[in-house]
Amino acid sequence: MPSSPVALSGLSRNNLREQAVAALRVAVTTGELTQGKHLVETELSETLGISRGTLREALRQLQQEGLVTADDRGHLRVRHLNAREIREIFEVRAALESLAAERLSSLPDRAAVVNVLSTKVLSMESARTHSLEESIETDLDFHRAMITLADNSTLTHQWQSLEGSIRMSIMFSGVDRAVGNMTPGRHQEIVEAIESGHAATARNVTIEHMNAAVRNLTE
Repeated sequence: MPSSPVALSGLSRNNLREQAVAALRVAVTTGELTQGKHLVETELSETLGISRGTLREALRQLQQEGLVTADDRGHLRVRHLNAREIREIFEVRAALESLAAERLSSLPDRAAVVNVLSTKVLSMESARTHSLEESIETDLDFHRAMITLADNSTLTHQWQSLEGSIRMSIMFSGVDRAVGNMTPGRHQEIVEAIESGHAATARNVTIEHMNAAVRNLTE
């Protein structure tokens, strides 16, 4: 897979805060900013071509998302996860996403849902020949779509609160292992389970999807 383009470069003048958040998010997710790295405001503001005030606003957003954390001295660093935290994240993901799959498989009009998710799988296939960034985003887009289509606002809110942690888990064991979790075939299994209309099957396939992912990352 071609390497991901460098995220940390000068930004255009429109919507600087949003652009800074997006650029920093990509830099963390793809490992350009490594876990545990001290984030120096002067360096980052110069690299991105923004004021330190705008940068601070962006970093606060990343703290809320769980990508950046403050150490004991108040210095901001890229969040570092350990194996136990990864397992806990995926345990909760499994609970949330298996519930979504169960709900989707019970829909009388699930053909529309299957069509949307199948399109997401095709996007994942295309992304594999492009950048790491695209692979990550299409993978997240598939899972986000599952949650959104389940049409449960509490479920959506809880999943969104985990998204930063999910992004951090991608870099835990290195890019190769992370990309191994993003294969279209693994996700097509979930689509087919939802299409079957059997709620228990959809739930179990999704749980196993998450269990296999966490084993790949931590063992």
